[in-house]
Amino acid sequence: MPNSDRLDYHSELPGILGNIDNFLSKIEAVMLAVGVLLMALNTCINVVARFVFGEGLFFSGEINRILIILITFAGIGYAARLGRHIRMSAFFDMLPDKGRKFVMILVSIITAIIMLILAYFSFQYIVSVYERGRILPALGVEIWWIYIWVPLGFTITGIQYFLTAYKNLTSEKVYLSSGVVDGYADHKHDL
Repeated sequence: MPNSDRLDYHSELPGILGNIDNFLSKIEAVMLAVGVLLMALNTCINVVARFVFGEGLFFSGEINRILIILITFAGIGYAARLGRHIRMSAFFDMLPDKGRKFVMILVSIITAIIMLILAYFSFQYIVSVYERGRILPALGVEIWWIYIWVPLGFTITGIQYFLTAYKNLTSEKVYLSSGVVDGYADHKHDL
C-alpha cells in the first residue's frame, strides 16, 4: 500500500520538513475525525429529539454549521497532502517528465502563495467579525470563533503545496504532493 494511503501517515520528506509534514497530518486527522464524529452524533441526537419530543435541538443547526466549516478547511489540506485535489490534466499528461515537473513546481508554488494570501484575508475577516461582537443566537458564542478554521486550513494547505514544490525540486520523479508520485494506477475491476 502506498505511503500516502496509510492511516499511520509518515512523511518521506527529510528532517524538519518531514516533522512539519507529520505534525500537520496529525492535526488534520484529529480535526477531520472529531468534526465528522461530532456532526454525526449531533445529527443523530437531533433526529432522536425530534422523534421523541416532537422538537429538535434549537442549537443543532449552529453546531453543524461550525463543524462543516471545520471539516471543509481541514479537508483541503488533507486533499493536498494526498494529491487528491482537482486537476485539469489533459495537457499536463501530454508533457514529458521535465515539463510535468516544471508545471507541478510552478502550480504548487502559485497555489501555496494563493492559499497563504487567502489565509491572510480570512484572518482579516475574523478580526472584523470580532470587532463587531456578533454572536450565534442559539449558542451565544461569538461568531469569530467558528471561522478560526478558515485561515488555519488555508495555512496548512499553503504549507502542503510548498512541501510539494520542494519534493519536486529535490527528487527525480514528478510528485502530485509530498508523498504521491504522479501516475495512474492500473485498477482491476471485479464484475
